[in-house]
Amino acid sequence: MAQDKGLSAWQLTMLALGTVVGGSFFLGSAIAIRSAGPAVLISYLLGGGLVYLILFSLSEMTVADPAPGSFRTYSEKMYGPLLGFLVGWLYWTGLVLAMSSEAIAVSVFLKVWVPQISLPVLGSAVIIIVTLINLLGVDRLSKLESGLAAIKLTAIIGFIVLAFALIAGLFPGRPPVGTGEIAGERLLPGGIAGIAGSMLIVMFTYAGFETIGLAASEARDPHRTVPRAITYTILGLVGLYTATIIFLLPLVPTANLTEEVSPLVAALTRNGLGWAGSIINIVLVTAILSTMLAATFGIARMVRSLAEEGHAPNWLKDKGDIPYRGIIFSGVAMLAGLGLGFILPRRIYLFLISSGGFALLFAYLIIVVTHYKFRREYGCPPKGKCQIPGYPYTSWLAIISLIAIIASMPLIPGQGSGLIAGLLLILFFLIVYLVKELVGKKRPFNRFLEQLRPRTSMEFAKELSNLEKERLNEPVKEELREMMRKEISEKEKISEMKTEELSNPERKKKDNK
Repeated sequence: MAQDKGLSAWQLTMLALGTVVGGSFFLGSAIAIRSAGPAVLISYLLGGGLVYLILFSLSEMTVADPAPGSFRTYSEKMYGPLLGFLVGWLYWTGLVLAMSSEAIAVSVFLKVWVPQISLPVLGSAVIIIVTLINLLGVDRLSKLESGLAAIKLTAIIGFIVLAFALIAGLFPGRPPVGTGEIAGERLLPGGIAGIAGSMLIVMFTYAGFETIGLAASEARDPHRTVPRAITYTILGLVGLYTATIIFLLPLVPTANLTEEVSPLVAALTRNGLGWAGSIINIVLVTAILSTMLAATFGIARMVRSLAEEGHAPNWLKDKGDIPYRGIIFSGVAMLAGLGLGFILPRRIYLFLISSGGFALLFAYLIIVVTHYKFRREYGCPPKGKCQIPGYPYTSWLAIISLIAIIASMPLIPGQGSGLIAGLLLILFFLIVYLVKELVGKKRPFNRFLEQLRPRTSMEFAKELSNLEKERLNEPVKEELREMMRKEISEKEKISEMKTEELSNPERKKKDNK
């Protein structure tokens, strides 16, 4: 892509924020807050530090090689095609299932306004619209995504302003909340275990930032743009999340929060601002749609990368900047996932979609492990732009932290099935890869079967023509063979004479006299 075209650092940042700030924060953060209490602030700061290490690990590799496929491509270069195949398909499958469940969630919200339309129709319409928008290209998508991301960020900033006004007593006729509910809260109600238990959900609220890497090949001057976008994304996410939690804690008891109601809505409604809570519910719909748009952008490019490496059917390859086939294929897969949500028993469907969280954590682990080997073999990116301090110790810290978070999944209600589903997906794709390789090695046998296939009259005539040419050329070939035999015979005689001379030096002297 030309240097004067492509995504800017701001567009990349808004694309990442569009993926990250979604239902996982507006709704899912309630679980983390209830688990850790006020200490959830520590969880969000630790999560931000871990995201910093993961993103700049990805950044160093992207600066050195802004390849399509991002972390999937780098893992294949460092560890071989098996890992590239596994991480690519696991990431794609996990997000497809997760986005199909998001389509169901947004349909539930929309049905309140259009009750005459069924949930399957609403969900299908949402997925089709998301797919069509992605087909318009990255420039139009990034502009729309920037607008949707701005709505979400404005809603969060609006909550912070309202919460500050409540705490400071700026509303006429209302006493200041002050420290409010936080005065009666223990800092660590669940101890260190509460913080550890909240880290999984906290990481889910940060999930989606890897979109920056997948969009790097379409960025303007990726060597400068990608590191800037990553810096903006980390500062924006950590700043907004921590500020929101700080102003939320005085307004509502952490033990009262549930994943069924946004903690932002619960806090405002409890303090007499129900109208603001209704607005945030509308923003929640926008947040889910924005996440679906950005996620489809990423998984479509992942499919193209898999196809280019021979890990997906050839008909999924795309030559242009827009991966039309990857977008349509992913859209159809999301429709199939949506159908499963209405056909399968609820427990089985929830089991499948829970693999999305594992897929993301697995991808982050692969990014750090790949970067560790990449940095050891190639050193810093061009011009010595090392961005991760304390390598390799910080890399090991990130690896151990991610493994610990994945291992903690069974300790969180509803997430143990995600670990099992994720491991089963890895086993499934491992078998698929082995079968693919086995079939590939049997291609000579396939050629033998091709020889046994009955020929058409045209094919038979062509083969006879080739045989006739061979017969006519046979005298010429025989003459060439005879010339080669004579040449070899003469060379052998010369070689024998030289050997005899070397073995009889006295005879050579007499002959010279």
